[in-house]
Amino acid sequence: MNAIKNFINRHRYNIAVFVLLNIACLVCILLVAARVAYTDSIRHTGLIWNLFLAWIPFILAYFAYSISWKRIWVYITIPIIAILWLVFFPNAPYMLTDLQDLARSGGVGAPLWYDVIIVVWCSWTGMLLGVISLYLMQDIVLRNFGRVSGWFFVFVISGMSSFGIYIGRFVRLNSWDILQSPTETAMEILGLVIDPSMRLAAFTALYTFFFLFVYLLLYSFSHMLHTHTSINEASNGYQ
Repeated sequence: MNAIKNFINRHRYNIAVFVLLNIACLVCILLVAARVAYTDSIRHTGLIWNLFLAWIPFILAYFAYSISWKRIWVYITIPIIAILWLVFFPNAPYMLTDLQDLARSGGVGAPLWYDVIIVVWCSWTGMLLGVISLYLMQDIVLRNFGRVSGWFFVFVISGMSSFGIYIGRFVRLNSWDILQSPTETAMEILGLVIDPSMRLAAFTALYTFFFLFVYLLLYSFSHMLHTHTSINEASNGYQ
């Protein structure tokens, strides 16, 4: 029993994050289900599927993080996991683009404020899943290749994921297309890279900046709390 208590105490914040994310997803499902029951409309049910996709990079990142403490896995298994993670990672921040669904007509029965709560709650949950999974992957890179490499990884992934969000939202390609038809998908993506449109350039740049802002803010906030906790513990120990 003491071992369980010690484990929970050591990992209380990790457990709290995991539990809260699951609660957030449960609330999203209940909100959508209530809307379907009340309006007899399936609008916003696609958000639940998007949430499922957002969990995939989170699970992959957590698995990679858990085995990364043995250096041999860094060079053997983690590169494979990282490729899969990168394929699915844009699905998490992609959910913020679901906010544009609020501008579309066709909502039946439910008030606008309720739809706003559904879409914002689902989108923010997806964004948090993406931020945490990126944090875990950055920590792997940082521990094994240094701080500069870790932050370079964050900036590169932010840009690549923004491009991935664009092709998901406007070109209507998804992660499954890459796995099922890699050659055709690669050729279509290559065409966008060779001859990018103004919309592609603007969307990718602005969304990269926005995602980096959110990531850096949450990263700084978490480390600020960690610093304050360490100072308080040191002060209490001194007294």
